[in-house]
Amino acid sequence: MAAELPGRATRAVVFDLDGVIVDSFDVMRRAFRIAYAEVVGDGPAPFEEYSKHLGRYFPDIMRIMGLPPEIEEPFVRESYRLAGEVTVFPGVEALLTELNRRGLRLAVATGKSGPRARSLLTVLGIAGHFEHVIGSDEVPRPKPAPDIVEHALDLLGVVPEEAVMVGDAVTDLQSARGAGVGAIAALWGESDAEPLLAEGPDAVLRRPADLLGLLAPAPPRAPVVSEGR
Repeated sequence: MAAELPGRATRAVVFDLDGVIVDSFDVMRRAFRIAYAEVVGDGPAPFEEYSKHLGRYFPDIMRIMGLPPEIEEPFVRESYRLAGEVTVFPGVEALLTELNRRGLRLAVATGKSGPRARSLLTVLGIAGHFEHVIGSDEVPRPKPAPDIVEHALDLLGVVPEEAVMVGDAVTDLQSARGAGVGAIAALWGESDAEPLLAEGPDAVLRRPADLLGLLAPAPPRAPVVSEGR
């Protein structure tokens, strides 16, 4: 069993979505190629370069790559059309069920837009595991800024010291660190492990169930007693 994160009693877990909860890489590749062909035209779609920026908000990736922002519309359209082909990673639903059973507060903080993320989780039948699903269009600054994780903590009612974030991109780890939560790298997807490990995460997971051994139960909070009682 993995050692618990030192000095951290956990009440909440914030998850990235793509590459952590869901295996959407093939669907993403197909949607990107179709969108690129519609907007840019002939020639190979630079999906390999695009994949290096996963975790960021799609418009930010287009800006970084110098591609037309108009690619977003057909990309989103195809992503919705192909959503039924996305799968949940093996072991993830069992992990979420156990975390729910333990009473942990769960949220998703994703580079996707909020409506698209919530729609996908509903299609897959696992939306009910999460109290909140937050997209990059719902915070002032997307990852790697800490805003989306901080917003999740506010909604869940926990302080940074009581939470961890699980992600498969450097931007996830940077967002977690900026928000003051434990930064945990997930390596069961298609992300390149080398840059994740170079970022120095607080823990590394090879399979979803590994998270269970890291989470020390949080002690119950003392009840708040109003003055005069």
